[in-house]
Amino acid sequence: MINENQLTIHKNPNVFYEEKFKGIFFILIASVLWGTTGVAAQFAPEVSAFAIGSGAMGIGGLLQAAIAFSYLKNHRYQLYQQRGWILLGAIAVTLYPLAFYGSMRVSNITIGTVISIGSAPFFSAVIEKVMDHFDVTKQWIIGAMLGLIGIFLLCFSAQHTVHNSLTLSKIIVGILLGLFAGFTYAFYSWTARHLMHHELPSKAAMGSIFGIGGLLLFPVLLVTGGAYFNSWNNISVGFYMAFIPMFLGYICFGYGLSFVPTSTATLITLIEPVVATILAVCIVGEKFSGLGWLGIGLIFSCLICITIPINRKRR
Repeated sequence: MINENQLTIHKNPNVFYEEKFKGIFFILIASVLWGTTGVAAQFAPEVSAFAIGSGAMGIGGLLQAAIAFSYLKNHRYQLYQQRGWILLGAIAVTLYPLAFYGSMRVSNITIGTVISIGSAPFFSAVIEKVMDHFDVTKQWIIGAMLGLIGIFLLCFSAQHTVHNSLTLSKIIVGILLGLFAGFTYAFYSWTARHLMHHELPSKAAMGSIFGIGGLLLFPVLLVTGGAYFNSWNNISVGFYMAFIPMFLGYICFGYGLSFVPTSTATLITLIEPVVATILAVCIVGEKFSGLGWLGIGLIFSCLICITIPINRKRR
């Protein structure tokens, strides 16, 4: 398999950086859209975390498969050859929203989002190292450390400003669910990137993984989703979650993922907890301290660090 370092050698540097910035731009759009999901879910409190997760990701995944139908048909032979990875990626897609929204419901929006998204870049780096023998750069390490410190400050700020009803046990359970969500997110992102490296377009890769994941989530939605029909408000939240952050967001993410490695893509999505935290403070009323704002600043520094082009010396 050709890894990312090998690919950059054969590309014109200007073309490579142009594609990199294109990928970063679309992943940023996806991250902003995803950052709205935690607050949106708060407007349907009677809908369980399983129903929220299965509805958003399940319907969004089926829509991904629907718009990619011609790509799935035209590349069915290549998809069949990669059926094992597609199934594993689909299972990760199935488990991710259940853990992610469960983490937010058990703890709060900030802790759930920060841990889930904040842990993903490091799981991605480990997966790429093991599966692709990908060597992370010093630039990525510096950016990751800035992001990690920022994430810890955000989490620390949230832990010390939450309501009294949020106990230590709930925080721990929320963190564990968030870590599991981070791993599954990193894994299905890597799987999609793996398929793209095997001459599959992003629509075919994303459509296959998310389509099967959507089918696997559909029974969960049938069992847990009855509360959606208790009010028009719940229905509108469900439609928003499925069509905007999940459907449109993952179209942008899949396109951006075709230009940057998974470890870089998941670092960029550290913007998601920033958006989620700001919305939680402004709309839901969660409290926030100065340390949290410092954390946000470090996360933006992380984004700047991994975006700056580095000119490598030619041998």
